[in-house]
Amino acid sequence: MKISIVGTGYVGLVSGACFAEMGVEVTCVDIDKSKIEQLRQGIIPIYEPGLEEMVTRNAREGRLHFTTELTSCLDEAEAVFCAVGTPPDEDGSADLSYVLNVAHEIGAAMTHYLVVVTKSTVPVGTARKVKAAIREELDRRGLDLEFDVASNPEFLKEGAAVKDFMSPDRVVVGVESQRARDLLARLYSPFMLNNFRVIFTDIPSAEMIKYAANSMLATRISFMNDIANLCELVGADVNMVRKGIGTDSRIGSKFLYPGCGYGGSCFPKDVKALIKTAEQNGYSMRVLQAVEEVNERQKSVLFHKLSAYYGGELAHRTVAIWGLAFKAETDDMREATSLVTIGHLLQAGCTVRVFDPVAMSECKRRMGDAVVYARDMYDAVLEADALLLLTEWKQFRLPSWEVVRRSMKSPVVFDGRNIYDPADMAQAGFTYFSIGRPQK
Repeated sequence: MKISIVGTGYVGLVSGACFAEMGVEVTCVDIDKSKIEQLRQGIIPIYEPGLEEMVTRNAREGRLHFTTELTSCLDEAEAVFCAVGTPPDEDGSADLSYVLNVAHEIGAAMTHYLVVVTKSTVPVGTARKVKAAIREELDRRGLDLEFDVASNPEFLKEGAAVKDFMSPDRVVVGVESQRARDLLARLYSPFMLNNFRVIFTDIPSAEMIKYAANSMLATRISFMNDIANLCELVGADVNMVRKGIGTDSRIGSKFLYPGCGYGGSCFPKDVKALIKTAEQNGYSMRVLQAVEEVNERQKSVLFHKLSAYYGGELAHRTVAIWGLAFKAETDDMREATSLVTIGHLLQAGCTVRVFDPVAMSECKRRMGDAVVYARDMYDAVLEADALLLLTEWKQFRLPSWEVVRRSMKSPVVFDGRNIYDPADMAQAGFTYFSIGRPQK
């Protein structure tokens, strides 16, 4: 089987590499000539465990190709996946211009039956617009070619995307015809030999499932952050509360970890887009509005704890930050808590020393020389008045606290992910603050 994937960002590149791994001949398309040239040379534009090896292997073995010309790979393709970006517009709605541009280009060049699959995260009703755009171009050419549009939202977790794609919990596919259903079932069957976990739905339901899933997960995070903040005020321990409610089979334990806010390319964007979709249909998503509000407030929680500790006197203090990416195992800083925290610290007159295992280049691209880039985690804490942990990288879990304490001006730690034990920190000689747990 031959397919094309338009867009070599996070979703497109992972999807292309994983399909190729299963024997599909894949051509990845992108208008960015420099990115395509780098991919041809084996240079991967994103950090994702296992991805570089998979791309290199499948390109070498002739199953994975890269081009800037979509028209050059349509003649033999059975399906075209659209995995281009849908960035938030100024009003929070999803910008569909890139998706519709791809649809117009397909309609202007296709020569036989195709299944056009939307893999980008798009609001309900997008498939209708994609179909209309393709039909418009076919009418302009005077052709009456058959085609199908399908929705196949992605559920990849950054840092575990390759594993998620190769062994998915489920694959959601929205289709309108048996022909499209059969083709996509055949495409995904190698991933599901032991248990066929493809959920076929109508297209609007598939489009809604993606937003509903991410919004539910975001809701659980914001709920626990609200509970954590209340725990601090009443003297409860949010870890005990989390375990107590997580053992309820109706609730479960996943995504009940409090912290300093969620970020990334999905949750913030998708929550905003679903709120906007509801507004456009005359409905108010009041729960999700609160989810978004709680999350934005939570991103500043460590700064406010730091400011309270020093009585608002932060000017000329040095603050160390461990972790810049929005989560571990990625270099993605989109909507990251670190951006908000660093902004507050710089505005307060602090010197900010940062370290992240993989996101330093991304931080430099975003912030330039506004912060000091440390050589490693211990260099970051030199002469620091406080250490703020924002990302739960594994190498931060068991540092040499004796080295950290000797290096710092003041042994104060603010743990935004609750990865340290308060009793251990007290024994190591640190003043320690976390999220939703009593002060030891």
